[in-house]
Amino acid sequence: MADQEARENPTPAAPPAAARPKRVSHRGRTAGAKVSSNQQEGKVEEFEPFMLLPRGPPPLKEFLDIWDVDVLKQPQEINKQGHHTHLYSSDFLIVRRTLEFQIKITFDRPYKPAEDKFAVEFVIGAFYWKMSLQTDNTNIVSNPSCTEETFEFGVLDACLFIMDKADMPLSNRGDVIKVTRVASAMLNSRDDDGVLVGNWSGDYTYGVPPTSWTGSVEILLDYAGSRGTPVCYAQCWVYAAVFNTFLRCLGIPGRVVTNFFSAHDNDGNLKMDIILDENGKLDRNRTKDSIWNYHCWNECFMARSDLPSGFGGWQVVDATPQETSDGMFRCGPASVAAVKHGQICYPFDAPFVFAEVNSDVIFYRRQKDGTLEVVKVNPTHVGRMVLTKAVLHDGRRDITDQYKFPEGSPEERRVLEKAEEFGCQREKASLPQSDVEVEIPTLDVRVGDNFDVTLQFKNHSDQRRTADVYVTGTVVYYTGVPSAEVVFKTPKVKLDPLQSKDEKVLVRGEDYMHKLVEQANIHFIATGKIKETGQIITAMKVITIHNPKLIVKVTGSPRVSEEMYVSVEFTNPFKFNLENVDLRMEGPGIMPFKRKQYSLIAPGTSITWTETFSPRRAGSTKLIASLDCAALRQVYGETELTIQQ
Repeated sequence: MADQEARENPTPAAPPAAARPKRVSHRGRTAGAKVSSNQQEGKVEEFEPFMLLPRGPPPLKEFLDIWDVDVLKQPQEINKQGHHTHLYSSDFLIVRRTLEFQIKITFDRPYKPAEDKFAVEFVIGAFYWKMSLQTDNTNIVSNPSCTEETFEFGVLDACLFIMDKADMPLSNRGDVIKVTRVASAMLNSRDDDGVLVGNWSGDYTYGVPPTSWTGSVEILLDYAGSRGTPVCYAQCWVYAAVFNTFLRCLGIPGRVVTNFFSAHDNDGNLKMDIILDENGKLDRNRTKDSIWNYHCWNECFMARSDLPSGFGGWQVVDATPQETSDGMFRCGPASVAAVKHGQICYPFDAPFVFAEVNSDVIFYRRQKDGTLEVVKVNPTHVGRMVLTKAVLHDGRRDITDQYKFPEGSPEERRVLEKAEEFGCQREKASLPQSDVEVEIPTLDVRVGDNFDVTLQFKNHSDQRRTADVYVTGTVVYYTGVPSAEVVFKTPKVKLDPLQSKDEKVLVRGEDYMHKLVEQANIHFIATGKIKETGQIITAMKVITIHNPKLIVKVTGSPRVSEEMYVSVEFTNPFKFNLENVDLRMEGPGIMPFKRKQYSLIAPGTSITWTETFSPRRAGSTKLIASLDCAALRQVYGETELTIQQ
């Protein structure tokens, strides 16, 4: 549909230049559009080439010339408002699939539908459309369920560049399954010079530590601005955050999902193997499988016409490079419904996702002759909770029931049996219930503090029991990979019949402080052997040491284009210097990324960093700040604010 605006022109147009429509040539598929005033259908036809004009007076026909074409691309105009794309920071018109949009064509005189003919040609390429009547680009995105996302200037172009870098054919870009599968590979750099370089070593000398990023914009703009140089560095939550921006920017509904105690099985089965020696002590040299404290991936919402009915909806996609799929480091899309029901034969990568949330933790005792004996099975540790962000507020939403049936239920048993039909192996050993149990309760610990780890023993028998216990506390990366041991104790616990008893293990700040890695996790494992029965007891708990916080304050009138101030405050609470400290800050839609560095923050010293900004958009948003240095990772602060028009 087009609205036309006519103006009188005292100077007649030159016949040869005005008599046929203007056309531009671009690669890609072209389509003609019929446009006329008053919503009447005009004609689009072939035009004969001009021959030499005969001598004599010019013909009396009044030619139609185009003075201007307006695609109504400003945020406040009808197209971006009607297509809910007014929050994209872009100089181009951005429209959504299947929705009408308007253009306004200005001619040199009143348009006469019965006599005048003109043509509008649309050309598609790399999600771009161009019209032959004007020189502005028009971006086409999918039609999502969420339309209130804010996207910074250049982010849409960066997302389109990612698909160009992957050499993705234009004919495939309308297929959301292919788009997400290509993006899953392109968001990591393992085999295609994709967006992000993964690094779990703890050494981030040549890039930005994963815990330091405050948003996706800087990453995407750096990648596109360098024409495809991978950005350093990322871990799972960074991959998931950037992937989420990519999905939503292209109009694909997406969300970040976190699986707590996520299995990464190196053996291709549903068993996470933990090896103990004959006395029940943990054998780290022979324990290869790792349980991530958490793992972040993405879900995107789509129809799955390639799968049986019922397996559309939310699909798992994961850009963190863990295993290869069809020769590349990527994962998904895997139907969440298929994972829940054990139908892991369907593409893509459903067995891997199924294992992440359903694996059992198997404890083996290694005998002197090298044979392994199953002594304990924990079916509830892995996939303990699957969360995503709640809609319209900062709370969390528990979606565990979308991935699995309740532990121990008949439905869960049927699902595991179904998964076995498709090759997933699980432990079937039937073990007698131990009459002694041990648990480690959760602790809230501030970094640098001394604390006690409590072992809670319960003797369910009517006889005395003696437990020879091994307690290890190991600093671990969030992937479960050990870094350094900080505690090793071997208490002997005597229990009277039906007695409950607590055994405390002291952990001193000076023992762990300088061994912590990012996210400050200490993994405690208690294993032991009951002297009277020979049974093995086990307990595991990850204690997260809490870092200090940044204080973020905002002053000024919270209105669009009004100058405001934001300050970030921090005090070094430790007895040692913090060196080469990197501070970062940004606010989606209100303040671009900013950075400040301090060479040294002495013990007990406070710093205050103040910046000015002028909000570009109205609405509720956040200002987010991070502090990072080699001695202290993952220090954050934020504040919420609402900007008025």
